Amino acid sequence: MRTSWSATFAALAIVLAGMLAPYTAIAAEPPSITAFFKRPSLRAPKLSPSGRYLAVQTAGKGDRMLLSVLDLEDLSKFKVVAGFNDADVYQHHWVNEDRLVFNISDSPDGTTQVMAEGLWAVDRDGSNFRQLINAHKSFITNTITLIESRRLDINWVLHNIPVDGSNDVIVRRRLWSNETESKGVQIARLDTRTGITRNLSQGVPDYVGNWMLDWRGEPYAVQTFREGQSRFYKRDDQGRWQPWFEDDAYNPQHAQPFWIGPDGTVIGTQGYNGYQALFKLDPKTGAHEPTPLVSSPGYDYQGALIFDTAAQRLLGMRHETDAPGTTWLDPTMREVQADIDAKLKGSVNLIQCSRCLGALNLVVTAVSDQRSAEYYLYKPATRQLQRLAQAPAELRPAAMGQRDYHRLRARDGLQLPVLVTQPAGGVKGKTPTVVLVHGGPYVRGTGWQWEPMAQFLASRGYLVLEPEFRGSTGYGTKLFRAGWKQWGLAMQDDLADTLAWAVRQGWADPDRACIMGASYGGYAAMMGAVTQGDLFKCAINWVGVTDIGLMNSIHWSDFSEEWKQYGMKRLVADPDADAEQLRKTSPLLRAKEIRMPLLMAYGAQDRRVPIKHGEDMKAALRADQPVEWVVYPDEGHGWFDLKTNEDFWGRVERFLGKHLAPKN
Repeated sequence: MRTSWSATFAALAIVLAGMLAPYTAIAAEPPSITAFFKRPSLRAPKLSPSGRYLAVQTAGKGDRMLLSVLDLEDLSKFKVVAGFNDADVYQHHWVNEDRLVFNISDSPDGTTQVMAEGLWAVDRDGSNFRQLINAHKSFITNTITLIESRRLDINWVLHNIPVDGSNDVIVRRRLWSNETESKGVQIARLDTRTGITRNLSQGVPDYVGNWMLDWRGEPYAVQTFREGQSRFYKRDDQGRWQPWFEDDAYNPQHAQPFWIGPDGTVIGTQGYNGYQALFKLDPKTGAHEPTPLVSSPGYDYQGALIFDTAAQRLLGMRHETDAPGTTWLDPTMREVQADIDAKLKGSVNLIQCSRCLGALNLVVTAVSDQRSAEYYLYKPATRQLQRLAQAPAELRPAAMGQRDYHRLRARDGLQLPVLVTQPAGGVKGKTPTVVLVHGGPYVRGTGWQWEPMAQFLASRGYLVLEPEFRGSTGYGTKLFRAGWKQWGLAMQDDLADTLAWAVRQGWADPDRACIMGASYGGYAAMMGAVTQGDLFKCAINWVGVTDIGLMNSIHWSDFSEEWKQYGMKRLVADPDADAEQLRKTSPLLRAKEIRMPLLMAYGAQDRRVPIKHGEDMKAALRADQPVEWVVYPDEGHGWFDLKTNEDFWGRVERFLGKHLAPKN
């Protein structure tokens, strides 16, 4: 139900009044668990197209995140425009200068308890509130009738915001689990004031998985996935979908388009000297030009383009190498960036704007490894910088560990990136160590910015190693391809090699190391417990895979049949051809070999890694196996609720303290 706003104005006023407040003095003891995992009092500031108004999420009663709008010409004028007593505002966007849309807590990998995030629209003064897409919580609703609302079903989600000044958004329809995958993903244009939709999917081929829209938000191309192949189709001048090019769905060789400009310029990524670089593409063939626009040896291009919708000019590129950053093509924005960087030293300062060159204000997000994100308001006309929200006082930089990228050589010579978080105050001799394994596994798992899990562990005195083991993306094709069909094999060896490297540096204590992780990281922790008992003294697995074969056979997970039949067989293992490998690399089938203490935690609502993985593993352990077991009834593939995080990380702290304590 919608919340009442009276109790939230005071809280928001405190936030605004404290914009320029200095850090307060705090005792030298480590910050509490709550401090690391509590939602911020203010997050996700976003400017209206002109830059006059700022939409932010603010904490209200019960820590629920509400949507508020500030008039930046008069900061005393602010208004809480939307929110609920039983859900958080999660993502919000400006549709135009007067209207916003937002959904409730959800995330692409299913790490929250909301199964369908819904969509709502509201004017910046709080009027004309309307629900556009249903959420799975039926009591989160509007007061208008179902006939008037024209609400879309829960399988629709927000896809894109056109920049044409209209009240429209683009929405995407996901398939129901009982629908054939040939139906594909569909999109429509949705009027946020009337709820009326216009279908944009006429005539598209079957098996569409991705849509590419041009700079205005108009459909330009689609990508289909079938039998391990991807095919691209482009819309011609008559609106018909014509074949463009095709590629390998899981090991692309062709350039991958993702941005189409007003003059027809197509920009995409393509392999270049072993890494993905940014190129201009031929609109007819999709082929890339010889020279890249952006190339960063050692890193794949991952980022976004910064386009001024009013000037219709490409101003720069956002990217990430060892840290996030921006390359500005526009000289004015280069000068602005230089001025901001001179004022905010020791952080990477990311500028947010829509019509950047004519904006009254810019929002700056200051990113650091030892401080959670801080937000500032910058006025280009006067070059004034004003703090909007600072990091929580309890999470003072002095209590955080320094985070740095390193590169090491695995036993076969393959170069592995690893992000090392030192204990607060730095490493002082051989230090108890946690190897924290990222999920995915075919993702870039680490980033230089402040990260609550690694910093929590560092604040408790642990050296934290986050290896980008083979199979990880973002660091070149060679590293990614080296992880194919290497679950529990060379991927597992990389974790051992990371620990051995840290021991050689004189940082890690070889007698006090634990392995932990979630999802794939949970799998790696369990395989470490099976095969690496000489290296690790304990293992922590939350929401982890324990039986690779179950990933293919279980029918109620959210893996697609396309992935099961083609992706998994190529990247993970073929249940038939690789049966013996699966037997050796599934922790469930080797549970009796484990001889180290375990902490295992699962979410009862998890559809990515159903709780059966954990229950079967627990049942298969030896009767005398020391294991701490916990199930969180309302959680999915990861922890959403603050109480869950407090309980779980409290267990982690006690578990590590017991098993990595110095020997007497």
